[in-house]
Amino acid sequence: MTQRDDPAPDGMPKLLCRNLWKIFGQNGAATLEALGPEAAPAQFAARGHVPAVRRVDLAVNTGEIFVIMGLSGSGKSTLVRCLSRLIEPSAGEIWFNGRNLLTASESEMRELRRHKMGMVFQHFALLPHMTVLQNVAFPLEVQGIARADREAKAREMVSLVGLGGREDAYPRQLSGGQQQRVGIARSLAADPELWFLDEPFSALDPLIRREMQDEFLRLQSVLKKTIVFITHDFDEAIRLADQIAIMKDGLVVQSGTPEEIVLHPATDYVAEFTRAVPRAKVVRVASVMRDATGPTPAAQVAATAKVADVAAQFLTEDSVCVLDAEGEICGHLHRADVVSLMLGG
Repeated sequence: MTQRDDPAPDGMPKLLCRNLWKIFGQNGAATLEALGPEAAPAQFAARGHVPAVRRVDLAVNTGEIFVIMGLSGSGKSTLVRCLSRLIEPSAGEIWFNGRNLLTASESEMRELRRHKMGMVFQHFALLPHMTVLQNVAFPLEVQGIARADREAKAREMVSLVGLGGREDAYPRQLSGGQQQRVGIARSLAADPELWFLDEPFSALDPLIRREMQDEFLRLQSVLKKTIVFITHDFDEAIRLADQIAIMKDGLVVQSGTPEEIVLHPATDYVAEFTRAVPRAKVVRVASVMRDATGPTPAAQVAATAKVADVAAQFLTEDSVCVLDAEGEICGHLHRADVVSLMLGG
């Protein structure tokens, strides 16, 4: 039942949006045309409109976790609903596998959402009269999949999220974290190519939230999905993201890797957002290693590891070897550089 992902055209991201706008209010597109793209939010407000998303450009590559973050009201949830066309954009382009989604009919979009897109939201929206297995199998039932096949796939997904043995339980019999796992399993049952998650863990207690982040990373290591993940929590963003886009007043004010954003904030707003983030949590070993000169240390770490994750080795080591993706030595990491970074250098 596993479907083959459609490839994006050569050199094109899996998901791409260009100059995307969403203006709430009557005739928002006409108001945008009249005021122009450089108009301030107050100018739209004076005409009774709210510019929730403004001239957004994003590119999400295959197999990437792309996190969109910002404070409440920044436009991030509106943006993700525009990307899936649950909300109609006012202007711009959205490309998925090389196809402009804004030219697709509503029936074509329904088929894409059923077969190519998965969605998980903050509120689990499980059907209370259905068991775990029935909830997870529900999207496949909508697709018309035979009962035996959909239940077999649902059991596979339930096991994948660590709920094997709870297939016959009802949502009321599960904890919040377990209910969220059911929601994740349900969204994965149709084997989506593109997975949207809108603050899926924000309603959970901190300890359960951390466990769900661990589970999410484990799932991604197995499934390699293309993911757009919405959060307002910067610690969550830097833990999960390959790329981050930070939004403010409907604009993407900076986009890049967690390391780029923390070390090189583009605006005062981004700098304030990242001010309290320990640098060692986001800086990769490769960014602070030195050339591999002198004696070869016995201990080894990966170049892609975060400095905070390897810092404990320097309780006993003065330096360690850094290995690239092929397992070859590409540098040395020294205790003095780790200490300097962790103390704010």
